[in-house]
Amino acid sequence: MSKSNIWARKPVEAFEEDMRQSGLKRVLGKWGLTAIGIGAIIGAGIFVMSGVGAKEYAGPALALSFVAAGIGCTFAALCYAEFASFLPVEGSAYAYSYATMGELFAWIIGWDLILEYAMGASAVAVGWSGYLSKFLLLFHIKLPLWLMNDSFSAQSLLREAATSADKMKTMLSHYSDISLPSIMGHPFAINLPAFLIIWVITMILVKGIKEAASANAFMVVLKLVVVLFIIIVGANYVDTANWHPFIPERTMITNPGESMPHGAYGLMGILGGAGYIFFAYIGFDTVSTQAGEAKNPQKDVPFGILTSLVVCTILYILVSLVLTGMINYKDIDITAPIAAAFGAKGLGFAVLIISIAAIAGLTSVLIVMLLGQSRVFFAMAKDGLLPKGVFGTLHTKFHTPYKASLLTGLVVSIVSAFTPISVIAELVNIGTLLAFVLVCGAVWLMRIKEPDRPRPFRTPCLPVVATLGILSNLAIMCGLEAINWIRLVVWLLIGFIVYFTYGRFHSKLNNPGL
Repeated sequence: MSKSNIWARKPVEAFEEDMRQSGLKRVLGKWGLTAIGIGAIIGAGIFVMSGVGAKEYAGPALALSFVAAGIGCTFAALCYAEFASFLPVEGSAYAYSYATMGELFAWIIGWDLILEYAMGASAVAVGWSGYLSKFLLLFHIKLPLWLMNDSFSAQSLLREAATSADKMKTMLSHYSDISLPSIMGHPFAINLPAFLIIWVITMILVKGIKEAASANAFMVVLKLVVVLFIIIVGANYVDTANWHPFIPERTMITNPGESMPHGAYGLMGILGGAGYIFFAYIGFDTVSTQAGEAKNPQKDVPFGILTSLVVCTILYILVSLVLTGMINYKDIDITAPIAAAFGAKGLGFAVLIISIAAIAGLTSVLIVMLLGQSRVFFAMAKDGLLPKGVFGTLHTKFHTPYKASLLTGLVVSIVSAFTPISVIAELVNIGTLLAFVLVCGAVWLMRIKEPDRPRPFRTPCLPVVATLGILSNLAIMCGLEAINWIRLVVWLLIGFIVYFTYGRFHSKLNNPGL
């Protein structure tokens, strides 16, 4: 193979042929796609990431972090919508890059999407476990510390509890046992609920997209009602003193599972908070991975992308203001922030409602994240960049890429069981931001290369939107700590090794005889 072949572009006609032969069932309408988007977006951002974003990054200015993240997402969403309208295939940004910038860039973005969806699901599973713990406590059911947390987080909680009698009392009230067993002299802990929920969702996805979409739609309605409840009821308990100073002075703090402190608060803290909570927005681009199962993808996918983003951004900003107004940002519970804030006000009934909605909401996020991951694997395997026998095989009865789903479930369950949520989320976010930057550039490039191709949805003022999308997402990336850049580089280097030892030699585009 010549070196230049790594830059070969996959023709749009080839994608259209893939659509006709995909074997996936087209069962999703525009509202089903919108529900998938909302299902992914509303969950982690409101019920989990808001706690860490306020306590360890932005303080009360978390609302501004959501504004910054929402702006970057809006530009990217407009670009995603145009791509999805004229290239409505599973694979999302991977497919878009393949059609515009060539195979190597497609591989980079596909490898990046693996990081985005799989690790995103891991972080959400950890948050799901935190809310399950709050829910069980309402019925006086307590589990051991070592079964509800990874080892890093468990040890961090113990260190924090040792600093005051009140914190130790709270710790003892939350767990039946706070001692950690030892394996070969090392403390052991596992987030068992996070591990198990991933496997429950995986089994649902193996059975079929229709079943997954129905379950997701029910949970989306439930959590939308409860989010409105949080905003309306919580507003009555807001103490504006908790908003002062709205932008706290810059300082250094340390996350669980990390040995080095990071900068928090101030203007850079707002950008850092935007970078941290950014993964809460990845639901809108997950809609584009379902194009292969949409009834009218050219029109319905753009509708689902933009509608889900607008609705969720507004709700995010309102909930973040309520959260930081109800409780001082330094006292926020990072595992279940909303429920804990209402609990601190003595609103036990609200804690029950919020916990049920959070569990349902985070479950729907898991469905969409794992669904998107398996479809990206499926798209890459069809092109020969990953082994088709593992990632591109459909179940004979359910017509789902079941092997990809099972492998994804295995990896995600292990990561969620043993890794702190802050580490996982930061890894996801920088990958998501990179994907958005590349899509903004790719849609502009495609408009130049193939200006006459029909586009049911056209991004308005594309040069301006694409430029602002690239710059705003790069700015948020710059707000992340250096360790996140190092992790991204390491992940991409691993990806290059896989591509240059397997993908380039099995690519259908460059090896048509295979």
